[in-house]
Amino acid sequence: MAAYAVVVRDGQLLLARSPGPGGVPEWVLPGGGTEHGEDPYDTVRREVEEETGHLVEVTRLLGVHSTRRTFPARFGRTVDHHGIRLLYEARVIGGELRDEIGGTTELAAWQPLDAVPGLVRVRLVDIALRLWREHPPTGRAQP
Repeated sequence: MAAYAVVVRDGQLLLARSPGPGGVPEWVLPGGGTEHGEDPYDTVRREVEEETGHLVEVTRLLGVHSTRRTFPARFGRTVDHHGIRLLYEARVIGGELRDEIGGTTELAAWQPLDAVPGLVRVRLVDIALRLWREHPPTGRAQP
């Protein structure tokens, strides 16, 4: 399980850049895996601070994104992975923008919302923005 933040301020979206597959960097939402026993609400606040330097207040749960994929594994066995991602809307209440040191991301930046479609990004960014814009009552972005 993981929790991610959609933080929009002055027409810009807060993103982090992660080294992607094959070494091609891709933009991601600030967020990540929930530690054992950690509430996802606390996860998203911790992860945003770790990856961007900003302190945030969660303002609403936007929705839940569920994925299921099969990955090849060592020793001839495959792994059936089911990922649950909670997507929260949040606003900055403190801290200063900075890059993460020694973590999973290498750069934090505010990106103009209208520039996001042109960025190399993970699919979850688009899903989250759709939830943020549409606020579907089910909390699920339709394809």
